[in-house]
Amino acid sequence: MDVYTRLLRPIFFALDPEEAHDAVLAMLDAGSHWPGLIRLTSGTSVPPSPRTVAGITFPNPVGLAAGMDKNAMALPAWEALGFGFAEIGTVTALPQPGNPKPRLFRYPVQKALINRFGFNNEGCEVVASRLEGLHAAGRWPGIPVGINIGKSKVTTAEDAHNDYLLSYKRFYGLGDYVVINVSSPNTPGLRDLQSTEALGKIIRTLRDWEGSSKRPLFVKVAPDLAEEDLVAVAELACVEKLAGIIATNTTLDHSSIPAGQDQSGGLSGAPVRARSLAALRTIRSHTNLPVIACGGIVDAESAKERFESGADLLQIYTSFIYQGPGLLRDLSKATS
Repeated sequence: MDVYTRLLRPIFFALDPEEAHDAVLAMLDAGSHWPGLIRLTSGTSVPPSPRTVAGITFPNPVGLAAGMDKNAMALPAWEALGFGFAEIGTVTALPQPGNPKPRLFRYPVQKALINRFGFNNEGCEVVASRLEGLHAAGRWPGIPVGINIGKSKVTTAEDAHNDYLLSYKRFYGLGDYVVINVSSPNTPGLRDLQSTEALGKIIRTLRDWEGSSKRPLFVKVAPDLAEEDLVAVAELACVEKLAGIIATNTTLDHSSIPAGQDQSGGLSGAPVRARSLAALRTIRSHTNLPVIACGGIVDAESAKERFESGADLLQIYTSFIYQGPGLLRDLSKATS
């Protein structure tokens, strides 16, 4: 029996979406001290399918996308559930509460979510200290960990590069890779940083501080970028020798949501599948850098189409909320 979809999901879906999200993280945080118990109760057994991307070895190519575990509260649990890697964040240099509630909305018919969280997180200092504590306690997971960083809301666009640098410095050496998030639709002006001028300034600021020892650095892009803008980002990533690109974040195209039910924010889940796939194909046609596909990956078929279109790894979030750990078994069928 699928414990999640038959027993746990009805309970969680009876709660307010954000309350359910917090309850799941609290449960996984507590359970992460006993990973064997998580494996037993989840019933998930994902066969190994190792691959090396950007110099990092992933035990399987299906990872947890940023947004689920913003503050690294349950990091050891994701490995126990069967993920091949996990990405925390988005974390900003300064702690911030995010946008007013309610800010997370379910659409079961569309198998989608809309969120307008606005980078609610405890800030890089608190989250980095938590990561250091996991290392010190010997509880660091055996899967790669990504750290997704964004711009603090109070920071101006002109000073964004320095804001990203504060987070980059604090997290340096704590994870396996870092992601520059310039594509969330819920921080005013953030997506403007996807321009090659603004994004290039951020990347060069981080690299100039870093010196010759280059850590794997990715950039996450929006599915709503015009084709020429996706090409420009791909070309910039090559010039700046990034580790790769994550395609994609949430979309502002809400055409799949009935007008009377729509909310402002980023739409994720099944409706973003076509847009995210198109962005992946555009990026792949203009770069040989690794690409992590994210958005609308809901089953083995949608996973397979990403690999066939040139993805090196996959990330899920919304589909995991709807389907639970059993989805990892299904996606593993597309990785062989």
